[in-house]
Amino acid sequence: MTSALILAAGFGTRLRPLTEELPKPVVPVGDRPLLAHVAAACRRAGAQNLVANLHHDHAKISRVINELCLNIDVVVEEKIRGTAGGVAGARHLLGQGPALVWNGDILTDAPAAALLALAAERDAMVLAVAPRDAGAGTVGLDEAGAVVRLRGQVFGREARSADYIGVMALGPSLLAGAPEQGCLFGDVALPRLAAGEKVWTVPALAPWTDLGDLPAYVAANFAWLDRRGAASFVAPGAELAPHVSVERSVLGVGAKVTGTGAVTDVIAWPGARFTAPLSRAVVLGSGRVVRFDPSP
Repeated sequence: MTSALILAAGFGTRLRPLTEELPKPVVPVGDRPLLAHVAAACRRAGAQNLVANLHHDHAKISRVINELCLNIDVVVEEKIRGTAGGVAGARHLLGQGPALVWNGDILTDAPAAALLALAAERDAMVLAVAPRDAGAGTVGLDEAGAVVRLRGQVFGREARSADYIGVMALGPSLLAGAPEQGCLFGDVALPRLAAGEKVWTVPALAPWTDLGDLPAYVAANFAWLDRRGAASFVAPGAELAPHVSVERSVLGVGAKVTGTGAVTDVIAWPGARFTAPLSRAVVLGSGRVVRFDPSP
């Protein structure tokens, strides 16, 4: 059975003030929480066994997992352990490997079969990477697709460049040997590269989104609308006053709009209450209005 670990223990500081109300894994994207989209992507990639490591506001995340029947096993970290420590804490649920490791703020359809096959064949760390112009990406690769540049350190001649998209596969020895505390790059990948071992890559050609900050969050919601071919989304149970119009907006379950005028480029969380007209804003469940500019 293929397993995937969803890394969801972070504090979401770059997404403040949204994460002052909800932890990042459960902020709404379109019609459901971010974690539900990530879980669906993992399952499309063939992972039947999903595990998430949690720390910040873990009770809220666990409640959403249960309410939506996401079938994700949870490992709660009393103290945040880093990405490598997250693997170590969850390996009893992940099996012998290989396994996927998926950043909890990444929306994409990753080349999972190729990642897992190469991780199994070479018992290695294998990164999903989006090709970039030479020298422009976060990782440098040799002709065979092995990493030769990572976090400013160089380990060989760079033939091409790419961006790591936040999804990897780990072979059995990587799962078994992950340190109890630390980072998969700083404490696993870089020491292996320095010792002459290989970190491999697989090209990822599907679109990908990192919901790290407010502009990326807004863009992800409007990209969700675009994929549906919809001008706007008004969830069941949302209420609009008679003279309110909605343009390119996402209104969650139970949202209520009073006033008169246009609601344009607005993302309203479930239960949000606000007054039209309003444009270029995220309205949180508490009613707090977080403006963004310019419009994506």
